[in-house]
Amino acid sequence: MNRTRCSLLSSLTLGAVLLGGCVQGVHNPSGVPVTEMNPDERGFVAGTGVESQDLVTVTDKMARSILGIPQIAGARTPPFIVLEPVTNETRFPINKEIFLTRIRTQLNEKATGRVSFLDRAMMKTLERERELKQTGQVTASSDPNVVEFRGADYFLTGELQGMTTKTSAGVSDYILYTFHLTDARTSAIVWESSAEIKKQGLEDAAYR
Repeated sequence: MNRTRCSLLSSLTLGAVLLGGCVQGVHNPSGVPVTEMNPDERGFVAGTGVESQDLVTVTDKMARSILGIPQIAGARTPPFIVLEPVTNETRFPINKEIFLTRIRTQLNEKATGRVSFLDRAMMKTLERERELKQTGQVTASSDPNVVEFRGADYFLTGELQGMTTKTSAGVSDYILYTFHLTDARTSAIVWESSAEIKKQGLEDAAYR
């Protein structure tokens, strides 16, 4: 009886080990769980470069500042703005155009029609659509021979510039964000604003 009981216990133990091994094989490896955060929060994964909280801070400031200038606040009709590429002179390979994208969306969402943006990236598509209407390949609700493309009143662009210091104690990065509106008729800079952020850390982070 004892021998039978021992054999049964051995079989159960072996089965548990094998089953446990199978179960462990499908589990995700242990690690830090994903944490959802607000874009304007500094996370535990951070470096000295441009991060989401910097983007939010800078673009919010620029959007508020643009709405306050006389050329926008006092305009009888909403001026038309074209976005020009941002220059990135920092050491970080970031998506620099995301700054203008967020400024544009902030103004479109909160400015209640006080400014309008021209989508120059769609020019080839719009010209092709006009050709299709002129040749009768597609229907048109207005005269396809009338050019309706609007010219810009202002151009909005910016620069990201940085300074870096590295020693055995760590790394320090200073970044200057500047944006300006240029009058399309006179080339005068009618608005300009800046923000500056400095960070220090023990080591670099990889930015993509």
